[in-house]
Amino acid sequence: MFFGMGALLLLIGFIFGSFYDSETGGIIGVFLAVIVWLILSAVSYFGGSKILLAVSGAKEVTKDIHPQLYNLVEEMKIAAGVPYFPKIYIIDDPAPNAFATGVKPENSAIAVTSGLLSTLNRYELQGVVAHEMSHIVNRDILLMTFAGMMLGAITLMSEVFFRGLYFGGGSRYRSRSSSKNSSGQAQIIIMILALVLAILGPILAQLFYFAISRKREYLADASAARLTRYPEGLASALEKIANTTHTLRSANKVTAPMYIVNPLKKEGMKLADLTSTHPPISERIKILRALQQGISYKDYQRVFEMIHGKKEKIIPDSALSEAILLMPIQKALTEEKEFNPVEAKRQTGDILMKMNKYQFIDCSCGVRIKIPPDYNKPLVVCPRCGRKHRLVIS
Repeated sequence: MFFGMGALLLLIGFIFGSFYDSETGGIIGVFLAVIVWLILSAVSYFGGSKILLAVSGAKEVTKDIHPQLYNLVEEMKIAAGVPYFPKIYIIDDPAPNAFATGVKPENSAIAVTSGLLSTLNRYELQGVVAHEMSHIVNRDILLMTFAGMMLGAITLMSEVFFRGLYFGGGSRYRSRSSSKNSSGQAQIIIMILALVLAILGPILAQLFYFAISRKREYLADASAARLTRYPEGLASALEKIANTTHTLRSANKVTAPMYIVNPLKKEGMKLADLTSTHPPISERIKILRALQQGISYKDYQRVFEMIHGKKEKIIPDSALSEAILLMPIQKALTEEKEFNPVEAKRQTGDILMKMNKYQFIDCSCGVRIKIPPDYNKPLVVCPRCGRKHRLVIS
């Protein structure tokens, strides 16, 4: 599908170029199409992650601020057997969601919302982290970056072509070939093809892009189940994220495909909705919960085909051909404590305050005093017992 997008990009460049010069315009058009794609890809490759994190309002956190999240990322790093450790970011937003970014694994990052931290228990959060770590390990971010920029190049070329027709009236079309080697019929065919590709090209490119994105989401789910050996954790997390009533404020059409669940569609993709970047949430959950005999890539592919009722490859041959040892599913988690959403929300609020440079003072009477960074007085009084505490003013 990726090379299909590439072929479409070259075809559009050739036809658009031939429209303006039937002799050498095709080659020039192909050259310009590749140049546009390379420029867009270079910008996204070197600065895309920083732009995405900045647009999302993500702030980097350390182990001191959120040790549990740090430990979960470390666990998945060890499970995946990779030498790099992704940076961890938190987005102050009540909508539960997460994404991974970074075209190079050694410069990758995982971002989660505060809503995700206050909604999921440890094992559900582990499933989400495993899913995002899988995107990094499988190099999905690099693939989708180049595919997205190819879509952008095709859309840009179509827009420029239409503007050229509008302002030039099509009068610039000419043919340098002699009358013996060209005909009016060939010119008409090129004109029709150029118009058709200008209209349908971006649509076809979007379908390619969305199909690639959906397949990589399935692969990330399968990889996450292998890393955690507990597919129910991710399934339960997807269920909670899909049922949220909150809307992710920082999401838009450009950033939406990066998230674990499409933040712009509460119900995800329905039936054969080809215009979604994500598979149906209900289907992803159903596949994960149907993994009863094993959690290898072959098991996931088998369950996927069983649920769909047809053969469709979503796992690459390189993964299906791996000689994988028996990986039993973790049936029960006896160590899991009862999840308290109120306490989780309070803890998440404290984490956000730490990120925003709040100071915390634990009074002997049991009250935790939270001092904002702009508080400039040397003393603070406990509201319960009246005890005075001296602050360290930085």
